[in-house]
Amino acid sequence: MAVAREGVVTGRVVSTLDSSLAIDCRNLRKVFRDFWLRPRVVAVDGVDLSVASGEVFGLLGPNGSGKSTTIKMLLGLLFPSGGEVRVLGHPPGDPRSQSRLGYLPEESCFYPYLSGRETLDFYGRLFGLSPSVRAERVSALLAMVGLEGAADRPLREYSKGMQRRIGLAQALINDPELLILDEPTSGLDPIGTRQVKDLIGKLRDNGKSVLVSSHLLADMEEICDRVAILYGGRIQEVGSVSKILVRDDRLEWLTSGATTKTLRLAREAVVEAGIEVEEVAPARRRLEDRFLEIVEEARDSGTENSGVTGGGKLASFLTKEGDGGPAEGRSDGGDSSESAEGSS
Repeated sequence: MAVAREGVVTGRVVSTLDSSLAIDCRNLRKVFRDFWLRPRVVAVDGVDLSVASGEVFGLLGPNGSGKSTTIKMLLGLLFPSGGEVRVLGHPPGDPRSQSRLGYLPEESCFYPYLSGRETLDFYGRLFGLSPSVRAERVSALLAMVGLEGAADRPLREYSKGMQRRIGLAQALINDPELLILDEPTSGLDPIGTRQVKDLIGKLRDNGKSVLVSSHLLADMEEICDRVAILYGGRIQEVGSVSKILVRDDRLEWLTSGATTKTLRLAREAVVEAGIEVEEVAPARRRLEDRFLEIVEEARDSGTENSGVTGGGKLASFLTKEGDGGPAEGRSDGGDSSESAEGSS
């Protein structure tokens, strides 16, 4: 693999990437070739990207801009054609970083005959968690995503939104340091969307790094600390949301309790000062906020809803004051440790 930045020490090539970052890559490239190894598509062309610890980073771009290819290279599912990348201080696919990583793909594929509880337990086994830790985390995650009432139903009976919720839960079963989410709110209703956005913020507050890819720009604007906009396999712009969205040619005023007369006088004064007033109109709440208010009022009145109920509270093991992280709950002997525990 070609290396974008390198140093030479006693004949060895050493990386100059920052291992303290959750993600760090330089001049990352991916070229897809045909049967005769001729370059066919340059999907990613010289991407420089870094995600700090405790940061929510958004990856934006239209279809075919290189978002999914970049994510697959970060996960070790695709080999880069050039450049250098580190995930949690290690090359992509390294077991030392994979065990500390959570991933929600755009399209999750689960065993349809397993229940939600069995699905989470299965992923807990893959991470080597002990039976007691698995049981505790599965219950906490089901409550977090609002699927306690549907925990023992097979996944083939789940709606798309319910499967999305169980997908988020499986991405968190190992208490990851880095979470990679591809279209996390796809298929979710406004309640689930609000909960996912709130959960991402809580995960960041507890020191976890999150890389999010989404087409829903309003959601990204709300939850991301920084964003990168890709087009043609290249990063066109990167920076904080406030920096990218600020407009130098406009200024917004927000007032409350002003009378009609006061507003008229204020407008006349502004116009007299030579400042153009484009619009003065009553403030509006967002449809999402009003929708959530109505649903909450219905819940308070005792109205029941099948499927998803409640949820949204971060599982305790995911917080800084949790159970000490995934390493504490791992069993070294796999299934043998289960049998030993069961016989004790």
